[in-house]
Amino acid sequence: MFKNNRLNFIGCDNKFEESDIVLFGAPFDGTTSFRPGARFASNAIRVESEGIETYSPYQEKDIENKKIYDNGDLEFPFGNVHKTMDIIYRRTKQILDYGKIPVMIGGEHLVSYGTVKAIKEKYEDIYILHFDAHADLRENYLGEDYSHATVMRRIFDIVGKNKIYQLGIRSGTKDEFDFAKKNTNMCKFDLDKIDEYVDKLKGKNVYVTIDLDVLDPSIFSGTGTPEAGGVNFKTLLDAVLKLKNINIVGADINELSPMYDNSGVSTAVACKILRELLLVV
Repeated sequence: MFKNNRLNFIGCDNKFEESDIVLFGAPFDGTTSFRPGARFASNAIRVESEGIETYSPYQEKDIENKKIYDNGDLEFPFGNVHKTMDIIYRRTKQILDYGKIPVMIGGEHLVSYGTVKAIKEKYEDIYILHFDAHADLRENYLGEDYSHATVMRRIFDIVGKNKIYQLGIRSGTKDEFDFAKKNTNMCKFDLDKIDEYVDKLKGKNVYVTIDLDVLDPSIFSGTGTPEAGGVNFKTLLDAVLKLKNINIVGADINELSPMYDNSGVSTAVACKILRELLLVV
């Protein structure tokens, strides 16, 4: 008679036990360096998802036919980055221990560190496919080693050399780009190398992280650090659809700050990207 009234992302209302994918939110933006607000993304995405269909005409699949459980949002202590990362790590590890695939809604991009740390423990050989405007390869930022500006450097420390494939990068320090030349695979400015990267990643365990500011601000203004010169929605969508050809063991989308786009368009875009991502996992 009575139904669970907890808000879910559209179509993700299966029971945990029967699900293959577990979706959860990580509402954290404690190291955001410009405009905070990404902590509100997961709730905004769930609300806005009621405005899209469960069916994807791009893939001719319906998310209602996938077995996905929305676990809701994690709760974090204010001002404690390391404890926050540990909470994300432990939840991801629990999901993996049950043989399910974790998909996370950030939050700022640092949240990816906690999930990758857990996934590396389960899959010894792990590769990262990273969509972003920013390199995120700083050794530290304003004296802090753990930041949304250093997250890919910390993930590099986990996965090792030439295991990170970066797309759409158009912002960073000279040191970051120099580091990338020697240690990661980077496609600057666009997603033109997606076919090459997918081909190289076939048969490997891949974690996909999508910083939504890879999109141009004219498409996606609701983010903390917008960068001109990004890709359009269709370009990112086409890249996501190609991920069906790789073995995704975990994924996230991050860096939506919904209050910077009062039209709601940025949140609607995030919803659609998340739907398509869930359908290829």
